[in-house]
Amino acid sequence: MKIIFLGTSAAVPTATRGLASIAIRRGGEVLIFDAGEGMQRNFLLAKLGINQKMKLFITHMHADHCVGILGLLQTMTLLGRNKKLDIYGEPRLHEFISQNIRVIKFGLSFNLDIHIIDKEGVIVKESDYQVSCCRSEHSVPSYSFSLQEFDRPGIFNVAKATKLGVPKGNLFHKLQHGEDIIHNGMIIKSVEVVGPKRRGRKIGISGDTRPSVELERFFANSDVLIFEATYTQDKYQNAVNTFHSTAIEAASLAKASKSDKLFLTHFSSRYKDPSILLDEARTVYENVELAEDLKTVIIPYTR
Repeated sequence: MKIIFLGTSAAVPTATRGLASIAIRRGGEVLIFDAGEGMQRNFLLAKLGINQKMKLFITHMHADHCVGILGLLQTMTLLGRNKKLDIYGEPRLHEFISQNIRVIKFGLSFNLDIHIIDKEGVIVKESDYQVSCCRSEHSVPSYSFSLQEFDRPGIFNVAKATKLGVPKGNLFHKLQHGEDIIHNGMIIKSVEVVGPKRRGRKIGISGDTRPSVELERFFANSDVLIFEATYTQDKYQNAVNTFHSTAIEAASLAKASKSDKLFLTHFSSRYKDPSILLDEARTVYENVELAEDLKTVIIPYTR
């Protein structure tokens, strides 16, 4: 699993930062969170692949988080995508996409499946992971997201299974995935040759929001938390008035949620050098970094 930051600025792009977008490549799939205007340029530079299995999640319907959908769809069509694309967002998302396609009059080379989010909870459930959403506190209807992998099977003790006379192949597979077997008239339990289950990885993505107790619970024990840090603490009232967060507030929530690693993003363009936000966050929480456009972060298993 790796995270690629495609856009890390807030509201206004800068010479080095595009508008909000984050990609997670996991196996043969790409999950994208938000699509700020022009994000397809960094999408192409990141070489994520036009024709991959893909899902797009939109936190809220502000221009710097959703206008880039149109350019992404058209770019994918012009480059020949033919696989279905799933998009998830609040009810106005369907109208936004369909009306713009009608007015601009561009066709799609692939099927588009728009899924409306109207409540909190699990919105995607695959065989080995799920994506959930939680209401965030912003000036319009808005959601935060988490990607949670299911527990993996424990480590399979090949030597012990072989010593018990189990042949490689289907019986190995059954034991590794928790099934007990009968071999040569003897019951062999999976727990005899397989260690305890191993925890999957969890990634939290805040979108635009004020910090809250609900988000602290939602992001609990994340391996990586990506949280907006639009302002320094001296602009606290700006953060409150615009329903954004300061770097210190992001760090405080990461600490309270017991997240392992924090990435700050969504920086106001007033900060020519966002390291001031990093310095403030580190007064509260040590394991924090600034997101940068096209920065790639590999997320290992913790055990």
